[in-house]
Amino acid sequence: MTRAEPLSKRERRVLEAVIQTYVQTAEPAGSRTVSRLFGLGVSPATIRNTMSDLEEKGFLFHPHTSAGRVPTHKAYRAYVDELLGTPSSIAVPEHDRMTEALSTAGDPIESILRRAAQSLGVLTQELGVALGPRLTASVLRSLDLVRVSSERLLMVLTLEGGSVRTVFVEVAGSIADTALTEVTKVLNERLAGLSLEQIRLTVGDRLRDTIAAPTAQGLLNIFVQEAESLFDEKISLGEESIVLGQTSVLVEQPEFAAADRMRRLIELTERPHALVEALKRRGETAGISITIGAEHADEKLRDFTVVTAEYRVGSLVGIIGVIGPTRMPYDKVISLVNHTSQLLSDLLD
Repeated sequence: MTRAEPLSKRERRVLEAVIQTYVQTAEPAGSRTVSRLFGLGVSPATIRNTMSDLEEKGFLFHPHTSAGRVPTHKAYRAYVDELLGTPSSIAVPEHDRMTEALSTAGDPIESILRRAAQSLGVLTQELGVALGPRLTASVLRSLDLVRVSSERLLMVLTLEGGSVRTVFVEVAGSIADTALTEVTKVLNERLAGLSLEQIRLTVGDRLRDTIAAPTAQGLLNIFVQEAESLFDEKISLGEESIVLGQTSVLVEQPEFAAADRMRRLIELTERPHALVEALKRRGETAGISITIGAEHADEKLRDFTVVTAEYRVGSLVGIIGVIGPTRMPYDKVISLVNHTSQLLSDLLD
């Protein structure tokens, strides 16, 4: 990412003041308002000239209907990278509220993530989001095959940690109960204790020397031939594994008073593929990841900021965070997202 050009000390102070004013009021910030709220030690005229310089450098823009100015995505990036400093600790009541929410969520992991996303959304007034752990590295505990119809089976995978995933298996014709039982036994004997990735890559070798009845052998061959799709990452990381908090906290923000922005928000929550992909693309390093507006690869997310952190379940990694308009209280949001990820890791580990 290209770094913003250096700012003078005065420009940094004025930019920070404009951003904080706009975050608090959702109204374009004027020089007199900034002077009154922040007392920068210079006149409103000097602040106005500095704001003009910041506009020329691409940090502010001037809505034609207002005398004030609004931060650009470039301004928010400079703010979180250079001006914000170390995020503050969260308040004790917020810590207690989140701890209570997570400790009473119960099992399975999906229930805990749902409570975490909902509570995080309420505390930040953004839309809480969570993504289940990437399970391709997870170990298979057991496997069951359930008949759905004469030409379709349901494979139920129980993984370490209690997570369960289901995949449909298409078959050419009716499979006898004896063959179904035999194949289930063989698959558990040969595959239990392996990660999904290991299964996907080696299932052919592990089943090659199996001696089974003809019908059972035909079903085993399906698992060998279809391993790429049956044990692929899509069964463990997809739209069905994303958890969203309460959209209502976001709807109340002024950015979504316009019908077109409200429509984009609804589409994003009803078809969250773009959001799933954004969460998957976040940095591999631990810690906070922040993607602001135009930095998103997908046009559907250009009006939003996504703030996330990793949580861990043993050796597995999942994502917790929020999505909201680019005008957000970054200091508070970053602190709460980071704290929630730590609480989740402690609870789930």
